[in-house]
Amino acid sequence: MAVEPYRRLLAIPGVRSLLLVGLVARIPSTAIAITLTMHVVDPSGLGLGFAAAGLVTMASTVGMAVGSPLAGRFVDSHGLRPVLVVTTLAQLAFWSTAWAMPFPLLLAASVPAGLLSLPVFSVIRQCLTALVPVDQRRMGFSLDSMIVELSYMAGPALAVAGVTLLGSVPTMSLVAAGLVASGVALIVLNPPVRSDEELQEVAGRVSRRRWLTPGMLGLLGTVAAATFILAATELSLVATMKQDGDTAWVGLAIGLWCAYSLIGGFVYGMLPRGVSPLILIGAMGVLTVPVGLVGGDWRWLILALLPAGVLCAPALSSTIETVTRWVPAGARGEAMGLHGTALLIGAGSAAPIAGVIIDGPGPGWAFAAAGLVGVVMVLVALPFWRRTAAVVEEPVPVAA
Repeated sequence: MAVEPYRRLLAIPGVRSLLLVGLVARIPSTAIAITLTMHVVDPSGLGLGFAAAGLVTMASTVGMAVGSPLAGRFVDSHGLRPVLVVTTLAQLAFWSTAWAMPFPLLLAASVPAGLLSLPVFSVIRQCLTALVPVDQRRMGFSLDSMIVELSYMAGPALAVAGVTLLGSVPTMSLVAAGLVASGVALIVLNPPVRSDEELQEVAGRVSRRRWLTPGMLGLLGTVAAATFILAATELSLVATMKQDGDTAWVGLAIGLWCAYSLIGGFVYGMLPRGVSPLILIGAMGVLTVPVGLVGGDWRWLILALLPAGVLCAPALSSTIETVTRWVPAGARGEAMGLHGTALLIGAGSAAPIAGVIIDGPGPGWAFAAAGLVGVVMVLVALPFWRRTAAVVEEPVPVAA
C-alpha cells in the first residue's frame, strides 16, 4: 500500500505525538500576522490603516527573524524546556495585553514579542531529526512539510473568521490561549532534541566555523528564494484573479495550489533517494516564470501552477534534510533557527517587491520575477554548494 511507509514512520515511538502536537501548535503561530493586521485595521480594534498594520507585522517578523537562531542556540546549550518556558510566558504576557495597547506601544512591544516567539517550527524539526532514523528522515520531513501546509491553510483562515464573527479583541485572546496551550503541550511532551547516539558523540559547544560555511549560507539563500517564490506567487495569483474579476474564487484557487504541494510532499517522501534542494528550487523557479503568460479563465492559471506547485513541499523538506546532514547535532538547533530566519526573510521581502511589480508592469511580470529570483539564487549558491557537498558523505546524518 502507498501509505504503508508512512504507517511505519508513525509507529516510531514519539513521532505520532510530536507531529500531532506540531500540527495543532503551529495553527496559532500561523495566525499571528493576520490577527495583528486585522486588529490594527478593524474598527473593533485600533481602526487604523494597512500601512500601520504593515509596520506592526514587520516589527514582529524582524523580532522572529532575530530570535529564531537565538532560541535554537539556547536549546542546543540549555535544553528544550527552559526555552519553551520563557517563550510561552513571553507570549502570554504580550497577547493577554496587546488588545489594550495604543498603536505606538503595540509597535514597540511587537519586536520583543517576535524575538521571544514560541520556536515551534524549528523545535518540531529538530526533535523529528532526533526521533527518526536516517533512512526515514526524508519521509519524516516530507510529512512535516505537509503538516505545515495544513497549518497555514487553517491558521489565517480561522483568524479572519474570528475577527469577522467575534471581533479582534476576542480573537487575540484565542490566539493567546492557543500559543500558551501549544507551549505547555511541548513542555509536557518534552521530546528529545538529540538521539541517544548523538548524546554520546556530542560534547561541548560546537563552533560555528565548523558548520556555518559558504555552502551552508548558500543553502540558506536558496531557502529564502523558495519562500520568496511562494509568497510572490500567492500575491500574483490574487492580483491576477482580481484583475480578471474572479475574486470570489481566490480562496478555492489558493486551496488547490496548496493541495498540489501536499501531493508533491506525499510522493517525495516515498522516493528511495532524495533530490538536491538546488534542483528542486531551481525547477520551481523555472516553472513559475511562464505562469503569467496564462490568461483568460482562472482555472487555466491554476493548472499552469501545477508543475511548480507540486515541488513546494519537496523543495522545503529537502533543505531541512540537508541541514541535518551538514550540521553537527550540537548546533542543530541554531541551524534550524537560521533556516527559519531564511524562510521569514524570503516571505517578508516578497510582498513589497512583488507589490511594486504588480502595481507597475502587472501581475504577469511578478510571476516571472518570482521565478527568476529562485533561479538566480540557485546559480549563486551552486559553486559553494559543490565544495560543501564534496566533503559531506551521504547519508551521514551529521557533518563532522
